[in-house]
Amino acid sequence: MISALAITYNEEENIERYIESLSFADEIIIVDSFSTDKTAELAKKHNVTFIQREFDDFSSQKNYAISLAKHDWVTFFDLDEIIPEALAKEIVTTVKSNPKNKAFRVKRDFHFMGKRIKYSGFQTDVAVRLFNKNHCKYNGKLVHEAIETTTTIGNLKHAINHQTYKDFDTYNNKLSLYSKLQAEALFKKNVRPNLYHFLFRPWYRFMHQYFLRFGFLDGKEGFIICYVHAFSVFKRYIQLWTMYRNID
Repeated sequence: MISALAITYNEEENIERYIESLSFADEIIIVDSFSTDKTAELAKKHNVTFIQREFDDFSSQKNYAISLAKHDWVTFFDLDEIIPEALAKEIVTTVKSNPKNKAFRVKRDFHFMGKRIKYSGFQTDVAVRLFNKNHCKYNGKLVHEAIETTTTIGNLKHAINHQTYKDFDTYNNKLSLYSKLQAEALFKKNVRPNLYHFLFRPWYRFMHQYFLRFGFLDGKEGFIICYVHAFSVFKRYIQLWTMYRNID
């Protein structure tokens, strides 16, 4: 028995396709952050449990969704991830086999602006998407949350297509949210930004992704991704600096 979980906010373009791709699951639970588009209306047309909860951070939102699951085994895919039928069958077969591993990674084939990105740091992109809730939870990070487990993590054979944002602005907005949450985490740790953070960290992020991780081989899309990621690092420390300005 499998519970399929998701967290959503303004996903009207993806929500029905996503729900249909989860037909292998025994229940589908969606925790929505009060979407302002048609996400709720479209989701409720299907046989799902739809709950709205104010968003605080990614780990808290996902751990809350896990607490609602009726079954031990859960999947937790993002709405912009396309689950092929072969992977769905592999998930069901894996759970039925009563595996020793209690968590499984899935390889993600990253797409941006309609192009498959093979480099730019995404050539080793994997994420835990199937796990037993009794042995796993999200690690509490505000952003870039990850599964924590005391068991070994296995790997599923089939990959998902990560159809990330189709244009510059929407992808940049996503990273802006990540920057804000990362700044809040650094603020709680009493990290004060300086020139090292403003100048070196963004420069290093671009150089690492574009040259060391071969982003230049992804053409103009690779350059855009590396630039946006570097600029998001800069914004992280601008936002952190602003937090200190507001209390000083």
